[in-house]
Amino acid sequence: MPAPVLPNALPALPVLWRDDHLVAVYKPAGWLVHRTGLDAGETRFVVQAVRDQLGQRVYPAHRLDKGTCGVLVLALHPEAASRLGQAFAEHRVHKRYLALVRGWAPEAADVDHALRPDDAPADAPPQPAQTRFTRLARCDWPEVSDPRFASTRASLVLAEPHTGRRHQIRRHLKHIAHPIIGDATHGKGPLNRWWAERLGLQRLWLHAWALTLPHPADGRPLVLHSGLPWPLNARAQQACTGAGAEAPTEAPWAAWQHLGGLLPWQWSATPPARP
Repeated sequence: MPAPVLPNALPALPVLWRDDHLVAVYKPAGWLVHRTGLDAGETRFVVQAVRDQLGQRVYPAHRLDKGTCGVLVLALHPEAASRLGQAFAEHRVHKRYLALVRGWAPEAADVDHALRPDDAPADAPPQPAQTRFTRLARCDWPEVSDPRFASTRASLVLAEPHTGRRHQIRRHLKHIAHPIIGDATHGKGPLNRWWAERLGLQRLWLHAWALTLPHPADGRPLVLHSGLPWPLNARAQQACTGAGAEAPTEAPWAAWQHLGGLLPWQWSATPPARP
């Protein structure tokens, strides 16, 4: 007999992979990974939802910003949590993100720009931070958002951070003058609102697309993918399998597919290899 649904119960999150050691879920935009005093009014937390969904304690292996959607990994026991945490700390996890950014980004860019933590004192030394960016598509929207230009340009960018500083991708894209659309902290407010009106959605356009990490049980490479297809307007296929993988009834990344079909994209001649 199914368990009763409580009035304040959180919705089940799509499970991308599950075994005896870890679970990967699709984190929706607007959800926090866990409770924090910095956002006391929020009621949606991934750790709580997955704990209730699986009926067991879970341990987040890494974090995603509230506005970021996509792959999030949680350990299912303390030993797995320790091993996954060590893999992230030692930069043995390959991370791939997709971002919608302002302007025509360069075809490729390796950004090596140290970052000081947001909450660090002004005299704190910046920490090394490196990100590789690859432009996957660009568009030239025939409508003016800034009177200085005859049209409005945007790019889809693959971001591969080598280090894991807070807001690293967002801050590095701002550093090269291509901030993420919808980034209220590091982007441009008027442009964010302009795009929100045309896309019908106000959000941070940053997607955690895939992770490749050493499995905590035996170290073998494990590829975890959000399921978002490429090109974005292609028919979706479930990307991750496993003992407990579940296919969502409605694609959680539907907004990204809508983006792919709405704008006049010029796709890269060399699409990104699927991880």
